[in-house]
Amino acid sequence: MFNVTKKSMEWGEETLTLETGKVARQADGSVIATLGETSVMANVTFAKEQKPGQDFFPLTVHYNEKYYAAGKIPGGFFKREARPTEKETLTSRLIDRPIRPLFVPGFKNEVLVICTVLSHDLVNDPDIVAMIAASAALTISGAPFMGPIAGARVGFEDGEYVLNPTCDDMHKLRDNPDQRLDLVVAGTKDAVMMVESEAYELSEAEMLGAVTFAHEQIQPVIDLIISLAEEAAKEPFDFQPADYSELFAAVKAAGEDKIRAAYAHTDKQERVAAVAAAK
Repeated sequence: MFNVTKKSMEWGEETLTLETGKVARQADGSVIATLGETSVMANVTFAKEQKPGQDFFPLTVHYNEKYYAAGKIPGGFFKREARPTEKETLTSRLIDRPIRPLFVPGFKNEVLVICTVLSHDLVNDPDIVAMIAASAALTISGAPFMGPIAGARVGFEDGEYVLNPTCDDMHKLRDNPDQRLDLVVAGTKDAVMMVESEAYELSEAEMLGAVTFAHEQIQPVIDLIISLAEEAAKEPFDFQPADYSELFAAVKAAGEDKIRAAYAHTDKQERVAAVAAAK
């Protein structure tokens, strides 16, 4: 009944597992990523047609945390989940930044990525797990996504880099004399796509070493996502970007010489007037 595909590997001190085919089968791509006992489900859907007049890429990423993930039930005066917390908003942006540039240029169909924390062991931060799950779901969805990516958190303690330090280690970093770095790196097989960090009194060499360390550590995760996609990926979406080469050539022929001549003016007022006239 279910065509379940599951891949696992040892990553740092925990086991990372990617599973698809059992939940949210109507989505274009759905992956449950588990690190330790922290699980995040990422679901991806995308429109098969572009909206008329769409002139930007409408990618939406939502990261959701619920009380039940930590075994709690909202009580007291407010008995329902409230609006997104600051953590949820920042994590949504954390996932958005490295994946947005990897869609095929010209693709402007609506894409929705929903990451839901299913369980949280209060040891492994779900933001990294959500990023990996989102990347895997996009990779198997058939969307024109030039990934996969993976992400990792790096700490620095006693002169050594620590892969995916615990939540307690990262809590109140400023007040923790033993932990001096909270660095999140996301990247592809060949390049670093995003770096976000909080650090105290680290040298440039130590920071660069942390980025290099993180990029090395995400390589096995990228390989795991690729192995999952080899068995579970859908057929690639047939997308052909619009050809504007003739339009670009016509605009260039009509205005390039005038714009170059206008910007050759050293006087600001003359340059502004010349550019306005050229337009």
